[in-house]
Parts: sequence; C-alpha cells; structure tokens
Amino acid sequence: MPDDGPDSGTSSTGSQQERPHTGHGFGRLLVAVYGLLALAATGRSILQISEYFDRAPVSYILSALAAVIYVVATVGLARGDRASVRLATIALTVELLGVLVVGAISYAVPSAFPDKTVWSHFGSGYGYVPLLLPLLGLWWIRRTARATAASGLGGGQPARSAD
Repeated sequence: MPDDGPDSGTSSTGSQQERPHTGHGFGRLLVAVYGLLALAATGRSILQISEYFDRAPVSYILSALAAVIYVVATVGLARGDRASVRLATIALTVELLGVLVVGAISYAVPSAFPDKTVWSHFGSGYGYVPLLLPLLGLWWIRRTARATAASGLGGGQPARSAD
C-alpha cells in the first residue's frame, strides 16, 4: 500500500510520486458520507416538493439546495483536481453558512420553518452531521493542499493521484 506522505521513499527523479488527493485516505470516508447525504437529501426533497410543497416551500427548497450542494461536494472531493477542489471548497463553505444561518433561524423563529430541513436546528435530524461535515471537509482540503505543497508537487493545490 503506498504511503501518501512526503517521505514515501519514491524518488522525484525516478517513478512518478503519488500526490496527496482529497478522495484518498480519510477523504474516501468524506466522499462516502457526502454521497449518502446527497442521496438522502435528494430523495427527501423530491418527495417534499412533489407531495407537500404548499406546506412549507422555503423548507423544501432549502432541502433541495442542500442536496445539490452535497452532490457538488461529493464529486469535487472524489475527483480531486484543482477545479473540482475549488468547487468543493465553495460548496462546503456555502453548506456551513447555510447550516449556521438556517440552524440559528430555526431556533430563533421556529415559525419560519414549519417543516424541518436538512439544515434546521443545525442538522439535528441528521445527527448534526450537516454541521460537522463541512468543517471536516474544509480541514481535509486544507490538509491535502499543505501535503501537496510540502511534497513539492502541484503548487499547494490538491491533485489527482497517479492511480
């Protein structure tokens, strides 16, 4: 099993060094959890919008937005190229802001969200995963960028590996 660290033993003059990648190691777990959330939020929002839209349109549109953000984050983290990671970073930042704003409003003004969204009450309906996941994702992107910079491969941006 190849080591992702800068001291992996592979010479930069010899075979191609494996570069840190957002979809490897811990990143695989992030991709899997984001993929699961994407499926759950997409299914929930489709049902809510198609069957109950008149009850709480803002809540259901926010659930659909969360689903789209989860899909974008999943693909961006899994692909790991520079453009995908930038897009994932934007998606994770929007997700974090959404969870914080919607979570705060759902406690301060409960009538604003007559039905729960993925982000209401800081994601309590999903075990607070929507609150923790963007923090972990942003940390992982930063960590892989630093590892890439330390290895001298790719100018500090996460990159796809050679496999």
